[in-house]
Amino acid sequence: MKELDIEALTDNLTEVMDFVDVQLEDAGCPMKVQMQIDLAVEEIFVNIAHYAYNPETGPATVRVEVKPDGSAVTITFIDHGIPYDPLAKEDPNLNLPLEQREIGGLGIFLVKKNMDDVSYEYVNGSNILTMKKNLRGEMT
Repeated sequence: MKELDIEALTDNLTEVMDFVDVQLEDAGCPMKVQMQIDLAVEEIFVNIAHYAYNPETGPATVRVEVKPDGSAVTITFIDHGIPYDPLAKEDPNLNLPLEQREIGGLGIFLVKKNMDDVSYEYVNGSNILTMKKNLRGEMT
């Protein structure tokens, strides 16, 4: 498992993306899968940067764990900001006309669609969001 401790600032997004991408490339992750993971990583980190400590800033931890056989990856985000479960919000109704849809929630919806499993828990003052993705096909 590799871990990056970083200030939760949108200016640090490139460093977070590079950190995750190195682990995915080392695992031989197909480009299509890497792009799906990158979309999810960007959405979650930017949400932490914008909302977890607002209006202040604070630390975030990004953990990347690739299965020894390279078949799957687990990416965990940890922050100590306000408790917030992004998965609790109902998915947007994409069948409604654009002007009738509620604002927000599309990014998390895309995270859930692109990853094989997404979970959230609040433990000992920490928001912990975990995403899993199979790198080779069906979920293991």
